[in-house]
Formats: sequence, C-alpha cells, structure tokens
Amino acid sequence: MENKEDFKTRLKIAKSKINKHLTSESEKKGSFMGSAFKLGSELVAAVGVGTIIGFILDSWFGTKPWLIIIFFFLGAAAGILNVIKTANQMQKED
Repeated sequence: MENKEDFKTRLKIAKSKINKHLTSESEKKGSFMGSAFKLGSELVAAVGVGTIIGFILDSWFGTKPWLIIIFFFLGAAAGILNVIKTANQMQKED
C-alpha cells in the first residue's frame, strides 16, 4: 500500500513539472513572435517616416527625388540601428 501511494505522489509531481514546462514553452513562443513583430514594425516605421519627411521637404524646396532618396536611406539606417540596439538589449535580458 505504501509503494502505491508513493508512486501516485511521484506521478503527480512529474505531471506538474511537465505542465509547467509546456506552458513556459508556449509563453516563450508568444514572446518571440511579439519581439519579431516589434522589430519589424520599428524598421518599417523608420523607413516610412524618413521617406515622408523627404517627400515633404522635396515638395517645399522643389528638389524632387533627391531628398526623398536621401531621407529614405537615412530612415533605413536609423531603423537598422534601432533594431540592432533593441536586439542587443533583448539578448542581455535573456
């Protein structure tokens, strides 16, 4: 009888460990997806803002395509640097 109760106790402990492990893995997947969307949206936003600023300045100064091109590349560079900085911070946290 004692052996049977001991087995039940060990089985409950093993099941709880498995459940904790499964929930932590699903939480990590959601966290990784959120981080990926965050990094992607930061890059797209930086490029978009740079291009819009270039378009507005081009319309003011009448220098069409030059400022759009310049600010597109400035926005892309800023977005890439921002993604690298955020990725480094996320890596330090883990």
